[in-house]
Amino acid sequence: MKTSITFFALLLFISSFSFGQDFTQKIDSIIKDNYQKNPEVGISVGFISNNKEYYTAYGKLSKESSVDINKNSLFEIASITKILTSNLIAQAALDHKLKLDDYIDSYLPKGYVLNQNIKNKIKISDLASHQSGLPDIDFAKLIEQNPQQPVSNVTEQSLASIINNCTELIDYGKYRYSTIGYTLLGQILEKVYGKTYDQIIHEKIINPLKMSHTFTKEFNVKNKTTGYNPNGGAQEFFNWNVTASAGLVKSGASDMITYLKAILTKGNPISEAALITEKIYYKDEKREMGLGLNISTDDQNTIYLKSGDSMGQSSIICYNRAKKWGIIILLTQRNSKMRQNLLNEIYEKILK
Repeated sequence: MKTSITFFALLLFISSFSFGQDFTQKIDSIIKDNYQKNPEVGISVGFISNNKEYYTAYGKLSKESSVDINKNSLFEIASITKILTSNLIAQAALDHKLKLDDYIDSYLPKGYVLNQNIKNKIKISDLASHQSGLPDIDFAKLIEQNPQQPVSNVTEQSLASIINNCTELIDYGKYRYSTIGYTLLGQILEKVYGKTYDQIIHEKIINPLKMSHTFTKEFNVKNKTTGYNPNGGAQEFFNWNVTASAGLVKSGASDMITYLKAILTKGNPISEAALITEKIYYKDEKREMGLGLNISTDDQNTIYLKSGDSMGQSSIICYNRAKKWGIIILLTQRNSKMRQNLLNEIYEKILK
């Protein structure tokens, strides 16, 4: 009997190992094929399945560099930052610093004065699920003013002006993607914890998970990639400012897999907060939204995902809690179509 148990355990190990090799090779093949067709776009991909990590990368840090991209290479994860912020908001709820169905009025910093028409109408969860009805930042105008650092002109004063001059929530309760909503969430976090957003994200996510390749204010490191716009022009990484909580964290595949591992592992504050963000807070005929997360459900799977685009890079993160896998795709070019196509192909051919 003892020999039989040992034999079956060995078979299980071999089967698991073979499966791991098989889908890793398939993912690598898809990424390699994409790079060979688009050699101007560097790619870094991390994948986790049942707590095992796999990585693949193609391309150089920049057009001028001879250094290969690897799992630790630094990218702008852009709006993927929002799921880190929503996790912090959920942690704040678990810490009894706020309630998700609280109205935002008393949580806003000094300088914000809500019009009488919109007082006690917007909940914290509304901000996090993109249904607050608040006007957003005019990115087209900002890009025209400064195509390299468009958010540099966004200040606490300019944000307060947008909010204070809002007299009506035209589409409250309807989905409309909002950068200003996540900027406000960052400011709410600062108020309830009495610390900067930078300090909070370090204390509650970056430091506990030892994400040594994730950066906020300072990101001048040797392994930093260069981003390129769709026309091939080099783009600077966005500098840290008041909009940080909406999209200014920089990271790499290895650290984002570390984050995915944390949220897929029970019994830690980040995972407990993630479960809150995965609840449905908004639903219409086109989408289901958690807190910062898009939720996609079919007969067999529930997938949580978030994409990000800076001026020069694109990224997407996706995971299946029930099947315990997750993936991060990072590109050195702003190319939302490519990153979505890559995820779709990997999912349809391998993960579904």
